[in-house]
Amino acid sequence: MAMKTQKPTGTNPFMPEFDMTKMMEGMKIPAMPDMGVVLAAHRRNLEALTAANRAALEGAQLVARRHMEIMQETMAGLTETLKDLAASKTPSSQAAKQAELLKTAYENAVANTKELGDLIQKSNAEAISKLNTRFSEAMSEMKALLEGK
Repeated sequence: MAMKTQKPTGTNPFMPEFDMTKMMEGMKIPAMPDMGVVLAAHRRNLEALTAANRAALEGAQLVARRHMEIMQETMAGLTETLKDLAASKTPSSQAAKQAELLKTAYENAVANTKELGDLIQKSNAEAISKLNTRFSEAMSEMKALLEGK
């Protein structure tokens, strides 16, 4: 049985007639974006993230400060409450005083919880707003970059 041999036509006997230049000409490679524009966009992204983190941190500090003030007010109120209870002479007046103080304490707790919740919500909204604004800008920048504008 005779073996059939192929005669190489290119310079490489194992890969005849392969031209890399012709293959690359047929490929449509997109142009590289301006790296200065890309880096500037990333810088603005980091600035927006920093601003959002700063807003969140300032909000957390405000909540912590207000919480401490509430605790101090509560402790001062507790001192007054104990004095008022000690001044009550009869059991019925003491029970009435306790009911009044309990009602006031509950109303204060609800108001304070609402106030702290509002502070947290405002802080979060401010931080998210900064991120949303930058995200919209980044999408517009990306669209313009891809369109070649």
